[in-house]
Amino acid sequence: MTEFLAVIVITILAVISPGADFAIVTKNSYLYGRSIGVLTSIGIALGVLIHVTYTLLAVAVVMTFAPNFLTLIKYLGAFYLIYIGYKTFTQKPVEDTSSSTPISSGQALRYGFFTNALNPKTTLFVISTYTQIVSATTSTLILVGYGFFMSIAHFIWFALVAILFSQRILRQKMLEKQVAINRVIGFILGLLGVFLLFTSVN
Repeated sequence: MTEFLAVIVITILAVISPGADFAIVTKNSYLYGRSIGVLTSIGIALGVLIHVTYTLLAVAVVMTFAPNFLTLIKYLGAFYLIYIGYKTFTQKPVEDTSSSTPISSGQALRYGFFTNALNPKTTLFVISTYTQIVSATTSTLILVGYGFFMSIAHFIWFALVAILFSQRILRQKMLEKQVAINRVIGFILGLLGVFLLFTSVN
């Protein structure tokens, strides 16, 4: 029971802490609407399952035979954040239309998936949870259950974020100032990427 509560608390704290996932969901929700924001949230949840999968199946092997694995993830994540930060910073204004969106459902899923799957923060969160908090005697079924809980928790939180920032009044106000907002979000994403890059180098 103590282990279960610890996983719940740490997962919740990790999910609600601001980061790249929050930024990308906020952006997609207010620019393109609720459905795109929720699809981005689903992509994030699927990204979490990638971290859980390699942690459960091969983290010991990977860390033994590829000790630079975490560093590689940091580099990939850093460059990806810098890239989407630049794209967001320089994005042209979009119109508030309910009949069509400039990005597809697949693009929304990919944005969420890759933002999380290449996020070293999630990598370290999942690995540290399974190696530092979860007991070595915990059954595989429970370990898988923890993984699905982490994924679902991410989806619920970011779906709520999507619903909030796609509310008509709030969305309209944000759309009116979207150039400034995009530059702020883009700058934050790029800054996170640069920070990760220098952390990896050092």
